[in-house]
Amino acid sequence: MENFSFGFWDYAIIGVYFVIIFAIGFYFARKERNTTEYFLAGRHVGWFAVGASLFASNISTEHFIGLSGSGYTSGIAVGNFEWSASVCLLFLGWVFVPFYLKSGVFTMPEFLERRFSASSRWYLSTVSIVAYILTKISVHLFAAGILLHLVMGWDLYTSSIFLVVATGLYTILGGMSAVIYTELIQTFILLTGAIVLTLIGLHRVGGWHELVSHVPDGYFSMFKPVSDPDFPWTGVIIAPFVVGIWYWCTDQSIVQRVLAAKNIDHAKTGTIMAGFLKILPVFILVLPGLIAYALQQKGLLLPGKTLHPNDVYPVLIKYLLPAGFRGLIVASLLAALLASLAACFNSTSTLMTIDVYKKWKPEASERQQVNFGRLATVVLVFISIAWVPLVNSLSDQLYVYLQSVQAYLSPPIACVFLLGLLWPKANARGASIVLWTGFVLGLLRFVLEVIHKTHPFTDPFIRTMVTMNFMHFAILLFAFSLVLMMIVSVLTPAPAQEKLNGLTFRYAGHVDLSESYKVESASRRKRNIIASCILVILLLILYALFF
Repeated sequence: MENFSFGFWDYAIIGVYFVIIFAIGFYFARKERNTTEYFLAGRHVGWFAVGASLFASNISTEHFIGLSGSGYTSGIAVGNFEWSASVCLLFLGWVFVPFYLKSGVFTMPEFLERRFSASSRWYLSTVSIVAYILTKISVHLFAAGILLHLVMGWDLYTSSIFLVVATGLYTILGGMSAVIYTELIQTFILLTGAIVLTLIGLHRVGGWHELVSHVPDGYFSMFKPVSDPDFPWTGVIIAPFVVGIWYWCTDQSIVQRVLAAKNIDHAKTGTIMAGFLKILPVFILVLPGLIAYALQQKGLLLPGKTLHPNDVYPVLIKYLLPAGFRGLIVASLLAALLASLAACFNSTSTLMTIDVYKKWKPEASERQQVNFGRLATVVLVFISIAWVPLVNSLSDQLYVYLQSVQAYLSPPIACVFLLGLLWPKANARGASIVLWTGFVLGLLRFVLEVIHKTHPFTDPFIRTMVTMNFMHFAILLFAFSLVLMMIVSVLTPAPAQEKLNGLTFRYAGHVDLSESYKVESASRRKRNIIASCILVILLLILYALFF
């Protein structure tokens, strides 16, 4: 595909974007950031910034690249992960947030230690830090490399180094405040860019009716047959919620945003707002993939050529948009990438500071903790750059790759958090056994899957377990984790009640409410209930329309 030259207005828009982002970073860098408010923005973030930050930190370049690619090859079924996220965000706000904020924790591993044991904390800290580097950061950089290479001609190394250093700079300088308030701006930018491209593409294809008539049957259905290799209906009705509970309700890079909220009311309202925003990706990120397919069928986009799924979104940018608009779309993609990278950097440095450094050196002052957090971010920047050469080996359908890796890690963690809140008898022994057993089984599946691609297994049982759809595997692993934890907890001593105060539903009222961010108001709670009901009704209508 031939390259084109960006015009003056394209570069001007991108330049203005970076000026705004760095201005926010330097603004917060000038403020006093030598206390642990560096990690949670002083717990003074309002609901609108919380909701925008939740959305922006989740939506990265791999969503633009991966969702459009999956839409191009399979239709809108991949959107199940987006709409299930809306439900999981309600779970975050109504089920998890009150316990997280009332416990006053900084990290998810810290909460797990209070509920279970130090070994559970070390497990989650280690797995989270490693997973951020091996999956999240690598996927972000891979997607960015595809985009900037096809659209601007940059190679993977140049684009990755530039973006990692740029993100690391304002994250190090401004801490969580800089991250959240840049994500607030980035939300508007990425939504604007994605909506513009979708509308132009829909106009070019000839409208909704033309789009529907030029894509295969089933492309507008959320539920595929059981035989579908990527999104069988038996998987999408359960697995996205298993992965979603882990990601949206227990993952540090997400939950850290609600921990920074002014109070429980603002945290809940922020999660509900993010739930509404998560409806949009199906229409502004998946739909462009269907538009690209229809345009090809009509001979209006690279006639005679077959698009690689990862190339769909960059090709749409190159061939549909006039000068000026290209800069807007690239700015929106960069906004998505920088928001997600910043979330990874900030949450990983928080984990390394609170769960590693502070445990190793409990007498460390707040200034020392902040300095260590900044140093940890610098180290992450260099690790990310060093990781770039291995990034190019990822899956063809980027989003499917990401979800499959998460499916191997998430079920035991989701199980431990859920039973920890819902069942007082769940104990430390059960949590440790489930976490490590689940990790071994998930890792085994991943390793065997890699081996099977070059040296296929002949044993029927092993072959079935390796070739099973990743969503079916996630469901089985989650069910196995639930049963295992219940059996172990029943056969071993139950935790003492004083250890459960404020950490389970049964003992939810046994908590100190002297700090303002732990207090809930009746009027705000009523508004949140109404908004949550509207969100659920809207989701039911959408599922009915795209059944």
